Amino acid sequence: MSEVMIVTGGSGGIGAETARLAAERGYAVALAYFDSAERAESLVGALQASGARAIALQADVRRERDVLALFETTGRELGPVTALVNAAGLAHGQARLVEMDAARIERVFATNVTGTLLCSREAVRVMSTQRGGGGGVIVNVSSAAARLGSPGEYVDYAASKGAIDTFTLGLAREVAAEGIRVNAVRPGIIDTAFHARGGDPGRVERLAPAQPLGRAGTAREVALAILWLASADASFCTGTVLDVAGGR
Repeated sequence: MSEVMIVTGGSGGIGAETARLAAERGYAVALAYFDSAERAESLVGALQASGARAIALQADVRRERDVLALFETTGRELGPVTALVNAAGLAHGQARLVEMDAARIERVFATNVTGTLLCSREAVRVMSTQRGGGGGVIVNVSSAAARLGSPGEYVDYAASKGAIDTFTLGLAREVAAEGIRVNAVRPGIIDTAFHARGGDPGRVERLAPAQPLGRAGTAREVALAILWLASADASFCTGTVLDVAGGR
């Protein structure tokens, strides 16, 4: 039986690249998406054509019933989940805190924090050796914004990713004796559509030259870090938050 990975936010950007790389390395992949069914199905079709076991599942990670269904369907169709990558996340348009309403803040935290906790909870239930599981790995996608704060842009998003850093450390210690490792990556300026969806399509082009490495990162570079943390090569890493930020 192959290793089975769920990737949330798997229809684009870092999530999609993680799903591709995981499939290349022999994982069976469940690609969870929110509203990009066409892109998700296209990616799964390509993975299947290359010989991988892959499925696309619609799930709103903010909804407990969707998360339960995601894990139940994945277990039934691919086998018990051994790796979870929490890549689903969102940021709204750039704004100062005084311009943000409660609805915006709640949406950001519901997806970025509540969704990550719910998915991680279900992963622990499946993976924990104390519950009859065989162990596993959780990798959370944080952001360099967690330590930079994103003033004048996305302080709500930055705060939500700070919560992910803290959660990663806490859960890692909570389940270390149950055969589960929990780590995170903190991407910096990465060339994906995320910035356009956040209301600033020119952000990468504008900020890339000012990075210490002089360029933006790629989704593939972040996926490589995620797959390393999920692999046996990182067997003594838990509670680790790995910057993939080009020195930023």
